[in-house]
Amino acid sequence: MSFDQEWVSTRSASTVHVSMRLNQVDPGGGSGGGGADLGVSQDKLGALGSAAFKLHGHLSADGKHADASTTEAATTMTVNGFQTGSAMSTVQKTWTSQLKTLLDACAHISNHLDYTSASHVNEEKDIQTAFRTSQITEFLK
Repeated sequence: MSFDQEWVSTRSASTVHVSMRLNQVDPGGGSGGGGADLGVSQDKLGALGSAAFKLHGHLSADGKHADASTTEAATTMTVNGFQTGSAMSTVQKTWTSQLKTLLDACAHISNHLDYTSASHVNEEKDIQTAFRTSQITEFLK
């Protein structure tokens, strides 16, 4: 079998399996289907966004608590010839980098949940307007 023939066969087989998976509804009514509508609880979104915002505030203040003393200790040890000084410096740099990543993630979550909440409200208004408009056109026929 040539490469082209094998490639076509593999692509065809993978497409069949994917479409079968995506086009099924869970017959048991579990989490894979059912008749449930998408629901967004503004209270839950608000609570999660608020928690992410508070975590960001605490991490901003408390995450750098040992920064000055660790830097000073690493510098002093390095100057005095201890290899532990460079190791402490590496740990400090890694901590700072990971703290920044975590702070960015908290801010992103908080901002995204604020956006999602506002977007959902606007989308609901658009859907309600569309339904009203479609009912009006039924009466005009």
